Amino acid sequence: MTLSALKTQFSTQLSEIYTESENTFIFQMFVEQILGFNHIHQRQFADQEISSEIEEKFHSIISALKTGKPYLQILGETEFYGMKFFVDENVLIPRPETEELLEIAIQEIKKAQSLQPTQVLKILDIGTGSGVIPLVLKKHFPEADVSSIDFSEKALETAKRNAEYHQLSVNFIHADYLHSELTEKYDVIISNPPYIGIEEEIEIADSVKEFEPKMALFSPTADALIFYRKIAEDAKEHLNDGGLLFLEINQKLGPETRDLYSGFSNAQLLKDLSENDRFIYGRK
Repeated sequence: MTLSALKTQFSTQLSEIYTESENTFIFQMFVEQILGFNHIHQRQFADQEISSEIEEKFHSIISALKTGKPYLQILGETEFYGMKFFVDENVLIPRPETEELLEIAIQEIKKAQSLQPTQVLKILDIGTGSGVIPLVLKKHFPEADVSSIDFSEKALETAKRNAEYHQLSVNFIHADYLHSELTEKYDVIISNPPYIGIEEEIEIADSVKEFEPKMALFSPTADALIFYRKIAEDAKEHLNDGGLLFLEINQKLGPETRDLYSGFSNAQLLKDLSENDRFIYGRK
């Protein structure tokens, strides 16, 4: 079978799941990973015969995609904020909105540092997942002392793998944040905690709730704001004066979430690029 014939088979088999352009993009991603051909090389070698071993690999990929499994989980990696990250079934696939959260955080931290440099910037991330938030921040602020908490030991294994890949030092902490106490003070607290209400589960795509960790998606109680309430309380005691707070939130609960941080100086509810209430930014 030629590479071109394999592409046709791939698109035909998955035509009910993905659009033609999506199929082309996903196929290119797997060809680049397995054969090392970028999209230009793929056109050049369209008539090249592929081995039965490679053909079988693609049949397995097609079978997995037909179940609804996200293609990035099958690839085992994704690009986020210009960096490669390993992902698996134990972590959420990072979303563009979290890139927006980091863009806001990096800009505001740089502004704060230019006005009042600290000796060692201490950053706490709550709910690390694959480690994208603490690792991006560590890359941009290499002198910072960055810590990150997660309840899932398997997620922490993935986060540590990503840290090793990028040769970045982050203090990963295994803890049940909702039932533990912070012991240090920080200059920055940042979090993208589970914020989907239990009643919203019906609205979530099967490819998400069946293959990504529910612990990282859904609030553990009927209170969708439980994490935000604890972060608000912790920030009162454990965020230094002038410290910064950055949160990704449930778009349906923007004003309610912001109200939890009314004690902060200029707590702002910010919209994402889709004009949804998505972030809280505040200064203590």
